[in-house]
Amino acid sequence: MPTSPDVIDDGLPASAGNPAPPSATLGGDKKRSVEQIALLLFIVVPFAALVAAVPLAWGRGVSWLDLGLLVVMYYWGCHGVTIGFHRYFTHGSFKAKRPLRIALAVAGSMAVEGPLVRWVADHRKHHRFSDAEGDPHSPWRFGENLPALMKGLWWAHIGWMFNEEQTPQQKYAPDLVKDPAIRAISRHFLSFTILSLAIPPLVGGLVTMSWWGAFTAFFWGSLVRVALLHHVTWSINSICHAVGKRPFKSRDRSGNVWWLAVLSCGESWHNLHHADPTSARHGVLRGQIDSSARLIRWFEKLGWASDVRWPDASRIAARRKPAAADPA
Repeated sequence: MPTSPDVIDDGLPASAGNPAPPSATLGGDKKRSVEQIALLLFIVVPFAALVAAVPLAWGRGVSWLDLGLLVVMYYWGCHGVTIGFHRYFTHGSFKAKRPLRIALAVAGSMAVEGPLVRWVADHRKHHRFSDAEGDPHSPWRFGENLPALMKGLWWAHIGWMFNEEQTPQQKYAPDLVKDPAIRAISRHFLSFTILSLAIPPLVGGLVTMSWWGAFTAFFWGSLVRVALLHHVTWSINSICHAVGKRPFKSRDRSGNVWWLAVLSCGESWHNLHHADPTSARHGVLRGQIDSSARLIRWFEKLGWASDVRWPDASRIAARRKPAAADPA
């Protein structure tokens, strides 16, 4: 089922002829207090683990198994979000066979970044109002002077997630709400969160046959991994809309931040993405690493993905700024 950032319904209220849509996520379009508390815990606890990681590693509290679990689980969730939640479900950059569609939904859910339908609805709204009034997480929300930008960066990075009123899912993601399998995965986000956090200690405990092995695997493969992935993802909202090179024409302030490319699986080539949102590749210039695009290419060769929207030379050239204005 193809998706598009422009899939928006008429917003009419529920009636006999226009029945209320099924709830797609925990809490629907509002975050209840219990969700606010859970969100706070999922931000604070992994971040505390990330802060503690340096002295713990210095004291040899990390093994190759722990690091392996961290890396594998990190890139599993990261690509689940970048390829699945973002390029496929939000922007329809390619078509996927049903097994791949489900696998991408599950992998993205294990990144612990919120229910699928809510994530997609928020991001489609972001593109509709990017860096303008209505954008859920623009760092320019409070103005352009330094104090306002500092406040805006905090808002874009974390603060916006505590807004009680959330993006209407039926309005911005009706295609996903209508899919029973995708709706079920979105509603069971908590189950996938538990699974994501449980895999590292389970593997660590079984491999080492010790509770200490399970604990260190949980610390590194679950807590540190989630915190790192969260802050890298949130940096796309904050840092990549405040700084970076802008070689392509876009109506917002999205920029390319090279030092985030590997950790963000190619998402930090953000200027091209906003210049051409449905492109399956974000890093289109020489030397721009985009592991998400590489995996999509493999999916295409295996026959799992089709109708991939690859950017050709003319498409890229049409979106480039004139040479004199090109900061790259």
